[in-house]
Amino acid sequence: MVQLTMMMSTYFRKALMPWVMQALRINSSLSILEACVCLLLLRTNLHVVLCLSPVGETFRERCRMFPGLVNCTTIDWFTEWPTDALYEVATRQMASETLGTEEIKQAVCKMFVTAHQSVEATSHSMHLSLKRRNYVTPTNYLETVRNYKALLAEKRSELLSKCNKLKGGMTKLDETRVQVTDMKKVVQEKQVVVAQAKSNCEELLVQVVQDKRVADEQEKQVNTEAIKIAKETEEANTIANQVSAELDKALPALQEAEAALNVLTKKDISELKAYSKPPALVEMTLSGVMTVLKRPATWEESKKQLSDANFMMKLLNYDKDNMDDALLKKINKFTTNPEFTPESVGKVSLAAKGMCMWVGAMEVYGYVAKDVGPKRARLRAAQENLARKQAALASAQEQLAIVLAKVKALRDKYDESMHCNKTLEEELNDLTGKLQRAEKLVTGLAGERTRWESSVGGYQASLAALPGDTLLAAAFLSYAGPFPSEYRDELVKGIWLPQVKLLNIPASENFDFCSFLADPSNVRDWNIQGLPADSFSTENGVMVTRGRRWPLMIDPQGQAVRWIKSMEAQCGLKVLSLSASDMVRQLESAVQFGQPVLLSDIMEEIDPVLEPLLAKAFIRRNNQLLVKIGDKEVDFNPEFKLYITTKLANPHYTPEVSTKAMIVNFAVKESGLEAQLLNTVVKNERPDLDKQKNDLVVKVAAGKRTQVELEDTILQLLATARGSMLDNIELINTLDQSKTTWEEVNESLRVAEETTKQLQAAAGQYRPCSVRAAILYFVLNDLAGVDPMYQFSLDAYNGLFLMSINNSPKSEVLADRIKSLNDYHTYAVYKYAARGLFKRHKLLLSLQMCVRILQAAGQVNAEEWQFLLRGGTVLDRSQQPANPCPSWISEEAWDSLATLDQLPAFKGLANSLESVAGDWELWFRQPEPESSELPREWEAKCNELQRLLLVRSLRPDRVIFAATTYVANALGKKFIEPPVLDLGETHADSTALSPLIFVLSPGVDPTDALRKLAAEKGIDNKLNTVALGQGQAPIAQRMIEQSIRNGDWVFLANCHLMTSWLPTLDKIIEGLEAAKPHERFRLWLSSSPSPEFPISILQRGLKMTTEPPKGLRANLLRLYNGITDEAFKCCKNTDKYQKLLFALAYFHSVLLERRKFRTLGFNIPYDFNDTDFSVSDDLLRSYLDNYVVTPWGALKYLVAEANYGGRVTDELDRRVLSSYLSRFYCEEALDVVNFKLSPLPHYFIPEPGTLNSFRDYIVTLPATDRPEAFGQHSNAEISYLIEDSKAVLGGLLSLGPKTGSSGGDGGAGSRREELVEAIATDLLDQVPAPFNLEAVMRAKQDDPSALHVVLFQEIERYNSLLVGLRRSCAELLKGIKGLVVMSVDLDQIFEALYNAKVPSAWLKTYPSLKPLGPWTRDLLARIEQLARWAEGTYPRLYWLGGFTYPTGFLTAVLQTTARRNAIPIDTLAFEYGVVNLEERETTAAPKEGVYVKGMFLEGGGWDFESGCLCEPQPMELIVVMPIIHFRPVENKKKSSRGVYNCPLYLYPVRTGTRERPSLMGTVDLKPGAAESDHWVMRGTALLLSLAT
Repeated sequence: MVQLTMMMSTYFRKALMPWVMQALRINSSLSILEACVCLLLLRTNLHVVLCLSPVGETFRERCRMFPGLVNCTTIDWFTEWPTDALYEVATRQMASETLGTEEIKQAVCKMFVTAHQSVEATSHSMHLSLKRRNYVTPTNYLETVRNYKALLAEKRSELLSKCNKLKGGMTKLDETRVQVTDMKKVVQEKQVVVAQAKSNCEELLVQVVQDKRVADEQEKQVNTEAIKIAKETEEANTIANQVSAELDKALPALQEAEAALNVLTKKDISELKAYSKPPALVEMTLSGVMTVLKRPATWEESKKQLSDANFMMKLLNYDKDNMDDALLKKINKFTTNPEFTPESVGKVSLAAKGMCMWVGAMEVYGYVAKDVGPKRARLRAAQENLARKQAALASAQEQLAIVLAKVKALRDKYDESMHCNKTLEEELNDLTGKLQRAEKLVTGLAGERTRWESSVGGYQASLAALPGDTLLAAAFLSYAGPFPSEYRDELVKGIWLPQVKLLNIPASENFDFCSFLADPSNVRDWNIQGLPADSFSTENGVMVTRGRRWPLMIDPQGQAVRWIKSMEAQCGLKVLSLSASDMVRQLESAVQFGQPVLLSDIMEEIDPVLEPLLAKAFIRRNNQLLVKIGDKEVDFNPEFKLYITTKLANPHYTPEVSTKAMIVNFAVKESGLEAQLLNTVVKNERPDLDKQKNDLVVKVAAGKRTQVELEDTILQLLATARGSMLDNIELINTLDQSKTTWEEVNESLRVAEETTKQLQAAAGQYRPCSVRAAILYFVLNDLAGVDPMYQFSLDAYNGLFLMSINNSPKSEVLADRIKSLNDYHTYAVYKYAARGLFKRHKLLLSLQMCVRILQAAGQVNAEEWQFLLRGGTVLDRSQQPANPCPSWISEEAWDSLATLDQLPAFKGLANSLESVAGDWELWFRQPEPESSELPREWEAKCNELQRLLLVRSLRPDRVIFAATTYVANALGKKFIEPPVLDLGETHADSTALSPLIFVLSPGVDPTDALRKLAAEKGIDNKLNTVALGQGQAPIAQRMIEQSIRNGDWVFLANCHLMTSWLPTLDKIIEGLEAAKPHERFRLWLSSSPSPEFPISILQRGLKMTTEPPKGLRANLLRLYNGITDEAFKCCKNTDKYQKLLFALAYFHSVLLERRKFRTLGFNIPYDFNDTDFSVSDDLLRSYLDNYVVTPWGALKYLVAEANYGGRVTDELDRRVLSSYLSRFYCEEALDVVNFKLSPLPHYFIPEPGTLNSFRDYIVTLPATDRPEAFGQHSNAEISYLIEDSKAVLGGLLSLGPKTGSSGGDGGAGSRREELVEAIATDLLDQVPAPFNLEAVMRAKQDDPSALHVVLFQEIERYNSLLVGLRRSCAELLKGIKGLVVMSVDLDQIFEALYNAKVPSAWLKTYPSLKPLGPWTRDLLARIEQLARWAEGTYPRLYWLGGFTYPTGFLTAVLQTTARRNAIPIDTLAFEYGVVNLEERETTAAPKEGVYVKGMFLEGGGWDFESGCLCEPQPMELIVVMPIIHFRPVENKKKSSRGVYNCPLYLYPVRTGTRERPSLMGTVDLKPGAAESDHWVMRGTALLLSLAT
């Protein structure tokens, strides 16, 4: 409220004042007064809405602390949304969705409502059964609708994509199939054409061969002739070469002449022609030329020839080969002339020079030609002959060429035909290949097509079923997280799925949440990463990864933490704790950089700094996405993930947390743990099987992944293929290869699955080991419900199981090996757990282990076991047979026996008790009935458990002994003999990483034992001890850090005194592994049991319980071991001191052990300790030294009243101390030899001697103490044994499953409801309607006595009880039927009725310990007494216990006497007289006072003849007292010595409560033969009500 006031002040200052100031600035004319008025108006009209959760105690406390929340506000309760509102919200949210028809959409909206309300009912049922809270809020409902819409769109898209992909592949296959059909026709046609072409080719080939043969012959002849001609040609060529060689001799001159002629130009010719009279040499030259030309050798002829344009050509082309001898002679005339030389002529005319040279050349050439002429003739003849032959050859070659051309044409035609044929064949082969490939493809993918058709059908069916399946998945995702598996199954299969079908919403017949939302490959990866493979864990994995909210995982065994760490290790997971100093900084960094965060080991409250992050309250600013962490806005990376875990097994999270985080129950299930432990066994026992199995898992996972990839490849290739698939050879080959690979993988998977089955069968042979180990773990896990310190981690248990596997006896015979492993591990678990259990719980552990093992083996009948735990409950005894032996069978026992008679195995028990009552009584009276033979046929008929039921019914004091025998016979004697704590062995079992925890009992300090161990280990100087308390945390932390490095021991004592620092210690212990401590380092802790002690420390550590020694001998020996020889001899009066010291030690031991007798021992248990003894010892020594005469009075007062009595708060308990010490501290104790301290002969004061002599005597005392050693009757043992038995059975009942069998059968809740409904109905039938108080008051108005006032008051109180009881039962019946919401009060009433207990709300009228059945009968008797009184006059006898306030009635009795006799009431007191009459013999009321009946004597017997106390009979725990006359007397004197002031209690809890004390006063009874101190030590008292 202070924070709220500050917040509002801040709002006015920051929000409103700036507005006012702004207004003043804008409008300066606005006065300050007007602005203030404005501000007041704002404050007046401001509306503040406070939203507070009513869950838990916070709201109530706030309202109580801040009344303004109630007085100054209008409270509006927002309860659960009604059905109409839920439906309307769903309708609006679903308006835009298309689900086929409007009817389906309406049905889906109705189903949303049903799912939400069913979860509310199931949450209530779970709370009744498991005490686990789960809040269902509108946020869950809205999330369900949103999940539905998102999942519907996602799954539609996914299924349509898959469906279309497969349809595309099928379409391609169909197209290919059509193409194949067409291609077959083309191939057939092509085959005909190819055959015809082949035939034509063959015919053409015949003709080609024939023509080729002719051509070859002709070619042969031509070639022969050609060879001959070639030879002749060679000869002709030889001649030609010779001629040519000789001619070549004249050629230089000829060539020179021709060159000279060629030089001549027209000018040169013209020059010659110009000579009219040429020079002689010129003329001679031209005459020579003319001679050669065979022209007249005249100048005129010469000029004429020179004028010829072709003159030069004539010279050059002259036929020089045909010059005859005559011509040569003529020419010779010129050439022989000495002047006819080119040089001479050239001097005259260069032109003539050339011609001169030509004439000379002609002469030379002519003579040469003349010599070679014959040769040339022969050459010419040869050439002519050769020409003829060559012509013939040419003709033959032409003929041959024609033939060859014809052959070539045929060959070309043949080649062309062959090429055409080849082309056709290639086309045919190509078509055939395509056809074969296509057929292969179509045939090969035919199976795929079938599967694809099936898949398409499945996808279409899934699409059709999406409205219902998505609805179930969305509801499961939103609601199912907090529930165990049996409740999830009940929701889905028992409620939602039937309702979906009823509303005709399309849905799958066998809906499975994991199959719907989880990818199998992801699930396999999760399993590899550490998530158990059972369906419950898989569901959790899906919810964690698919949920819209951050997951908050209930993870007492740490399995979720291991999985998350493994899964997110590659992503840089940050593991944070709320208690870490840098948690916020680390979280900010992770949010910014998108790293996953694991927030581990939170408690029931979450730091408010996480509120915006949990609520995903993102801030969008421009393109930024921000989230506020603390007072800082941080960029939010979409890759960020937040995981939250708690080790609390049953946390209670408020609705605020439930709406922001998805609570997922990761508590390990027995089936899941069994599978894990089976893997552990197989891995160690058969590593070959384990390796094979792991290899197969990898192989199967890889194979399935390959199959998926191949199918995707096939579909992708089919989808992306362009044009005809038959033309895409690469595609077809790829498809074929993919198909082949798929088939190979499929075959290998088939083989792998077969092998896996074989391996599972082989591994399954070890299943008995895993079943036993899983059972034992859950036995340990359940112990946390008995004491918060009994926490056992799964990791530590796995280590223990592994140790059992390695250390247990081996055997080649599998059955023997399994038995030895089970036996070894069972005892190992017992030793491991028993070391950390208090003694009172060790039998509980043994019995729970035994029963759970036998239950798994089917050897325990569930009904019989429930009877053992609950006993028999009878509301209406009118329906049960009469008690045949009321003298020794109590009403409670007969109720149990009558109920037992209804069980199949005990049919006829009631008749047997009646027919052979003597035999049964004889068995009943046996000291050890559990080991005695049962009467008649029952000995052979009953097994161990059934014998235990009989003991529970008739001798509840022997239940513990019978249970011990039961365990010993079933498991072995060692399971009832807890191992003695050995610190050395515990140290050997420990490591530097695990703390060792002493769980303390009152009065026990383990420091000395730890120092002794340190000395034995040689490190007594390395033991560092810190007693935790204020300011010790830094010292302890510094000491731990140093010891980690140095290898020292650290002992932190009394951790329960600093629970606020323990989370820091938890982080230190968690960081030990990273710190790598010295191997010698050990961390020792001690703590009293505390629910605030961190669970993680308890789970990591080795726990040891420290308890004081039990029994007189052990306590005496402990005290005397603490006394030194010097102290034993330091007193001056040694003999007296030694005797009185032993009496004091005995007194101290008796006080310690007397607590076990409970109310017969002390009304309040006190923690006397050794300090009380040492102070009393000092007093004794001091007084004996200072007084010659023993000051008995002073000693008894100082010891009993001041020292020990200083702890005692109950006056009657202090009386017990005085009585004991009066008996022990007396003169006889000094004078009498071996003065007896008890009626038993073993316990006396030894004669003075040495200290060792006293110790030797103590060792001779009995190990077990009989009640007489404490001044109690032997029956007193029965009382506390009965209480111990009730404690054990109550503990077993609290450990037992609340929902029937361990299998978690879904009908268990309904059976509970049916049972409670039947009880509530019976109560409504039996309990009468309230009294008409006004009518009673009118009837009694004429007698306004004090007793009538008491009557009216009692009726008013009982009316309140009756009204409340009937209203509660009626509302409970409506709640069970679902007509009203079960409130917290109704939940408590439901649970109480189921456990046959009285609801606490009904005990406000008067206290009672009775179970429901006896309490109901007691209530009816009370109502009957008041009814008789109201309808008649004063009763003759009053049942004092029938009043809600008996003291009020007794005061009214005194007031009636005072008024009648006109004396002050202060002077009156009661005098008590015993009336030895039966109720029916009492015919009238006494004149003074009242007769009181119905009182019970506890701790003593009653002598009805003498009217005094006496020793009770064996097994007589309670004695019904006779009628006692309460007679008021005036000025009553104090009780004389011969009277025992017997306390009178309202009910067996003698202390009562602060509001309702149980002590009603004292009643004076005659002590009989014994003194009053005798009955004081017996704890004898009167009770107005019993516990049965």
